[in-house]
Amino acid sequence: MANRGPSYGLSREVQQKIDRQYDPDLEQILVQWILAQCGGDVKQPEPGRDNFQQWLKDGTVLCRLINSLHPRGQGPVAKIQASAMAFKQMEQISQFLQAAERYGIAATDIFQTVDLWEGKNMACVQRTLMNLGSLAVTKGDGLFVGDPNWFPKKSQENRRVFSEDKLKEGQSVIGLQMGTNRGASQAGMTGYGMPRQIL
Repeated sequence: MANRGPSYGLSREVQQKIDRQYDPDLEQILVQWILAQCGGDVKQPEPGRDNFQQWLKDGTVLCRLINSLHPRGQGPVAKIQASAMAFKQMEQISQFLQAAERYGIAATDIFQTVDLWEGKNMACVQRTLMNLGSLAVTKGDGLFVGDPNWFPKKSQENRRVFSEDKLKEGQSVIGLQMGTNRGASQAGMTGYGMPRQIL
């Protein structure tokens, strides 16, 4: 990737707005979760947005994270290796993103590879990891490690099944949205446009 110089004008304002969305408290929660989930083979980064980005940039931590959410030996990323080459790092990030989408994260909630690799939108990276944690807690398959209160549980389907008798009872009820046939009537009204007869 080409090195980009400083941005000016509208580009700078947009980048500053994106940077303000980054949450340092959420960073600490995500770091704690990733360390707990991946075990002792991952080192803790120093606090800060740039350090968080450098920690995740090569994709190895992310690939270990997504593999830890699957049963041992069934992880979606088969080969995880640290590399200094940019295309290898970006390839591992994209492998994580594909595995996260197969895990159940919506494509609209997933960051782009350059958002992490260039550090352009670390808030989006945080949101993706937050959604991954929420989904892992909600699945309840015993593979989530850490405090479940770190992430909100996603809503689940609450299907209701009614018997035929109950459904037939509902057909005889007139809903309030349809009005009622009791109370006011049109008795004594004259047609529209006709003068009222006073005798």
